[in-house]
Amino acid sequence: MWERYHIPDLVANPFIGKGRPKQERVMRMKAKVCLRGLAASAALLLAAGQALAGPEARFSSFAYDGRTQERVTVQPGQYRNPILSGYYPDPSVVRVGSDYYLVNSSFAHFPGLPVWHSTDLVNWTQIGNAIDRPGQLDLSGRAVSEAVFAPDISVHDGTFYIVNTCVQCRGNFVITARNPAGPWSDPIWLPFEGIDPSIYWEGDKAYIVNNRAPDETPRYDGHRAIWIQEYDWRAGKMVGPSTQLVNGGVDIRQKPVWIEGPHILKKDGWYYLTAAEGGTSVNHSQVVFRSRKLRGPYVPFAGNPILTQRDLDPARADPVTSAGHAELVQTQNGDWWATFLAVRPYADDFYNIGRETFLLPVEWKDGWPIILPAGRNVPFAQRMPALPPEERPALPTSGDFAYVDGFDGDRLAMQWVGIRTPKTLFHRLDKGDLVLTTAAALGDQSGTPAFLGRRQQHHVATMRTSLSFKPEQDGDRAGLAALQSDQSYLFFGLTRLGGQDVVALYTRAKGEERLITSAPVDNRGPMTLTLRADGGRMAFDYAGAGGMGTLVSDLDARFLSTHEAGGFVGTVVGPYVWTH
Repeated sequence: MWERYHIPDLVANPFIGKGRPKQERVMRMKAKVCLRGLAASAALLLAAGQALAGPEARFSSFAYDGRTQERVTVQPGQYRNPILSGYYPDPSVVRVGSDYYLVNSSFAHFPGLPVWHSTDLVNWTQIGNAIDRPGQLDLSGRAVSEAVFAPDISVHDGTFYIVNTCVQCRGNFVITARNPAGPWSDPIWLPFEGIDPSIYWEGDKAYIVNNRAPDETPRYDGHRAIWIQEYDWRAGKMVGPSTQLVNGGVDIRQKPVWIEGPHILKKDGWYYLTAAEGGTSVNHSQVVFRSRKLRGPYVPFAGNPILTQRDLDPARADPVTSAGHAELVQTQNGDWWATFLAVRPYADDFYNIGRETFLLPVEWKDGWPIILPAGRNVPFAQRMPALPPEERPALPTSGDFAYVDGFDGDRLAMQWVGIRTPKTLFHRLDKGDLVLTTAAALGDQSGTPAFLGRRQQHHVATMRTSLSFKPEQDGDRAGLAALQSDQSYLFFGLTRLGGQDVVALYTRAKGEERLITSAPVDNRGPMTLTLRADGGRMAFDYAGAGGMGTLVSDLDARFLSTHEAGGFVGTVVGPYVWTH
């Protein structure tokens, strides 16, 4: 279990709170009060007065207990992969002295771009969300898997930079912060097309490298290119010519697809360009090129890819698949490591929990980096980096773990996310309860539902809440939602059907929402709702003053997998309410 923790500073939005890292120096970094953020909080609270009127649902706790499906023995001196379990894709990492900071994609979930801190590359504590104010990005109308794609974090002259893409928003942008915990600036919008920008710093100059269209008519679907252009970080604008560095991928004759996620580093007089190739599914890989000059020409490594799992037997036990989108980082001791995304299917290509963050050492051989030799499985247990070991965090992110959120503070923990940016608040914390009032309905992409969730981080997981809610009209509902997209979700909770209070299960799998089953309940007091997941199956239990039972014991939940729902996120589970 873990203790809830709050600090009374750096809260840029009452929608979310800030966690306390254990490292004292990080606490000192967070000691400065963000007046602009507090002013924004006050304005939102004022605006929320109208939104918080009306029927309410009260949730007194949210409990999570997760177990890994693979059984792995982690020896002394080893760590466990993935290092960030569940929906934490597209990791970007940077070192500042002996501190490491990492950021992940978050798409249309808000707050977004979770920012992490570690001193050993293994044990991570979330210290903020880079997108935590509704005014930073307008995500109105965005599908869950649109909006904030792969970020890149870097630092120069004491300022942290995140360069990113908001897909179907306004394109590419840069945000900055003096403190990686926040507050982060409003976006500086950039004029080029494409996705996955990153910044390469050389002296006092900055260059942005990213995925763009090729300088010719695309030869095939997925034909993209990697480009570089100077970024005037003082003026916040692109300058000078754009130069195409890679056309298509390692070998355009083979029609490589979706070259993306590029990063440049310099070592021993060589510029190394690493990028993902093959798309983010089972053909995903990481490739590398090098050049004596920043703008090329870049020559691909003959041993590419330097990381992939696509050539392994798909029937192998406990597979890790879709590995790629890596970034290399050098430790203060001179060693090299790579963070990357991969997935852990429970069967075939089915996984409900999204793409996860993994860590592996990098070996340099004959002037080229290799993350994983060809034909090798991504290991679940690996020798620790040669860094001062850090204690397991209060809220673990790897292996088996459990936590309870009792809603006992004045702000939500920063791990809670909703869908799209709220125009007005639909929640408050009151005497140890999370209180929700109605907003948009699930499935209404034009609005923001009254839904707050936590990532499902294990295929084997139990998620539980205690709810007090009195439906007033047929169709009013409150309970737990498990959501993969606006078209793929389930709802389990209290509602009214034919004038009778019932506990019900609804699902939507890209078609119309449908009622699976319901059971009358004596709704005299708090109702405990439990969702039990085991791979692609789910069970739903309820208990209250009027009795207890299992509403559904074996639901086929593969519609919550990326394979079926599509997109790039993982299942998010949590309280939801909608009333007429």
